[in-house]
Amino acid sequence: MTGIPRTAGAVRSWLYVPATRPDLLDKAMAGEADAVVLDLEDSVPPDRKDEARAHAVKAVTATWPKPLWLRINQVRLPHGQEDLEALAGAPVQGLRLPKCESPDDIRAVLDRVDTPLHLLFETALGVERAYELATTAPQVVLLSLGEADLAADLRVNVDEALDWARARTVNAARAAGLSGPIQSVWTQVADLDGLKADTERARAHGFFGRSVVHPRQVPPVNAAFTPEPEEVEDARRLVDSLHRAQRAGNAAWLDDRGRFVDPAVVARAHWLLELAG
Repeated sequence: MTGIPRTAGAVRSWLYVPATRPDLLDKAMAGEADAVVLDLEDSVPPDRKDEARAHAVKAVTATWPKPLWLRINQVRLPHGQEDLEALAGAPVQGLRLPKCESPDDIRAVLDRVDTPLHLLFETALGVERAYELATTAPQVVLLSLGEADLAADLRVNVDEALDWARARTVNAARAAGLSGPIQSVWTQVADLDGLKADTERARAHGFFGRSVVHPRQVPPVNAAFTPEPEEVEDARRLVDSLHRAQRAGNAAWLDDRGRFVDPAVVARAHWLLELAG
């Protein structure tokens, strides 16, 4: 949707690109994704970490038409430490921290690279500490689950087993004053109908935006997080009814459709209008 602000909390789609593939980075920047995540972690084999790191350092100094964030390796491991050493002093727009579990992880990053942070909770301990980690530093701006790794850590094999962790992450993000978490990747790349349904469910449960691993996944994700014209119009009507009620000195009222409305109901309407620009 034209007009959606591209702050980190209003990005609908985050497309992962291996840091070993600068050719794919160019294509991703020309594509439909709202933001790109250059990946130094899972998509890069151990013997190519140095190569990926060199490409990442070069990429963050270039000018791009959309946000470019980096997913580094676990900061408690040597590859993560080497990532931070290479990126120290570079103009990094934002970092994703995989398997974040401790405030020490966050402080270790900020000692080297002072930039907005996106925390990925991929273990039971990370989920348990979600709010503490979300409030460790003002540079923390986004949260997510890494659902495949989390499911393995929890020893579960049905999707609904992650519902509690999802709700906890949503609550931690909002309690910390952050936007809704970004939904984890949909790994069945060919199943776009499943992606659409799962993404719409995520939005209904408080998530905003989704990580994707293939360009074909971008359109259904963007659509799911784009307010429908009817939603925008309804939000405008609610806000207009608030203004009329305030002028009349009312704190709760019936709108022109006969619905009971109070300021809490209007809060979501304001948020939708901000998304719609």
